[in-house]
Amino acid sequence: MQYFLAGGGGLLSFDTGFGFWVLISTVLFLWAMNKFLVPPIMNALKEREESIKNSLESAEKALARAEEVSRDNEKALKEAEVAAQKIRKGALEDAELLRAERIEKSKVEAAKILEDARKTIEQEKKRALNELRNEVADLAVKSASIIVKSELDSAKNRKLVDSFIEDLTKSN
Repeated sequence: MQYFLAGGGGLLSFDTGFGFWVLISTVLFLWAMNKFLVPPIMNALKEREESIKNSLESAEKALARAEEVSRDNEKALKEAEVAAQKIRKGALEDAELLRAERIEKSKVEAAKILEDARKTIEQEKKRALNELRNEVADLAVKSASIIVKSELDSAKNRKLVDSFIEDLTKSN
């Protein structure tokens, strides 16, 4: 231990000349660093800080814009759904109206067909009655000519039977 305490350059010994140069070197180093190295580092840090700040602001703006676009899209989607509902409702109403029109048209056509059928039946009935009348008249004339065999001729017999049949139909 004596070696350390003796002036022979132990750990605890202090040389003022060497300390002075260390102090001057340190001050020069700190001055040079402060003059040449610290300003670019600080500028780089400030630029990085500004860049990060700008990036955050841009990200916030983009997020706000994205939220606005999302709200606009939701609004447009709701409006499109409302429009689609209106279109569906209109289409259903149009289909119902068309169905009602077709039903009405079918009813009118059915009534017309029924009326035409009645007219045709009536015409056929009249034609059948005329044929029946003619047959009855012919049979009556033949019967009368066989029975009477008298001086009446066929034309007079026909007139007589026709007037008789007309009287019958008028009374019915």
